[in-house]
Amino acid sequence: MKAHRDGDRGADFYEQALKCAQSLWLQGFPAQSLLQINRALGADLKNGERVLETWPLPYRAAVWVMREREADQFIGNPRRHYQHLATRMVEPRKDQRSWRAWACWHLACRLFPDYQADEKQIAEEGIVEPSREAIVEGLRTYGLPGEVSLWEEAETLASPGKA
Repeated sequence: MKAHRDGDRGADFYEQALKCAQSLWLQGFPAQSLLQINRALGADLKNGERVLETWPLPYRAAVWVMREREADQFIGNPRRHYQHLATRMVEPRKDQRSWRAWACWHLACRLFPDYQADEKQIAEEGIVEPSREAIVEGLRTYGLPGEVSLWEEAETLASPGKA
């Protein structure tokens, strides 16, 4: 990932972030793998990028990592993590990246219904957790064509009790 410190966060960055995520998963680091998936979701991709044919937006990968990790492997609190990611996003493409974080938050909430939100942040900053419908609209507005369908496929895998 050091090769991308010049600010180029396009297709090559996206692919490299996903390869790093896979490598970290294979080494037994699911939380770090999720962080690389987050980086991939923040890449500056255009509709029709060839890399998306091989490496679709990684909503299913995020679910898989959260669901399939070993019980003794650190994962933190993905619900709280994605809440913070969504609400502290900065440019570039703040809206797109925020809605993608909320989309992952929704998946984490389904997988881990007992994990707590950051209630202090919600109260102090007036955060409103978005509805599923708001997330779909956010992804339709700011995401790539077909992104909602990819997310909905991941959502079906994020059934409660499968974690």
